[in-house]
Amino acid sequence: MPRGTTLTPRRQAGDARERILATAYHLFCRHGIRAVGIDLIIAESGVAKMSIYRHFRSKDALVLAVLERRESSWSQDWLQAEVNRRATTGAERLLAIFDVFDEWFRRRDFEGCFFVKVLLEFDDRKHPLHKASREHLANVRSYVRSLAADAGIGDPAALARQWQILMEGAIIAAIEGDRAAAKQARVIAELVLQHAR
Repeated sequence: MPRGTTLTPRRQAGDARERILATAYHLFCRHGIRAVGIDLIIAESGVAKMSIYRHFRSKDALVLAVLERRESSWSQDWLQAEVNRRATTGAERLLAIFDVFDEWFRRRDFEGCFFVKVLLEFDDRKHPLHKASREHLANVRSYVRSLAADAGIGDPAALARQWQILMEGAIIAAIEGDRAAAKQARVIAELVLQHAR
């Protein structure tokens, strides 16, 4: 996970809900949802089993909360903030996404895109977790679309779809072991941007 967005459970501090959420966030992002059971979350968070069900009516409800946390901490607090810090124009910010990804891919704790992992684990398009992951990815695409509009692209929605394909492809390549994937994706992105203009 990107620097500054790691959520570590604190047994001494914080309320039970936050400890459960932080623990589940860490475990789900690292190992997947099906591989992590409630008993492991209980053991790692140091809360009673009843506390989990008091705050989250089911494991799916806990996963939905983790997805929301991921969007907040990864998409908004980290990715968008870093892109905005590094660049000022829409076009520069579009390309800066891959610069930010390059640093992320090279981190030892890089774990890939949690939203895509959930889509792969829950391939039924009607499943609530699948639907929620698609919605979170659509929010990322909406952010990219806004950058494309700021860059003066004639069809910002089309560019956002292309850009997200490059982003997700780079993440998958990095998971495969190509830690330079973001640099390669940026080269392609520059061509896409030139063509779109």
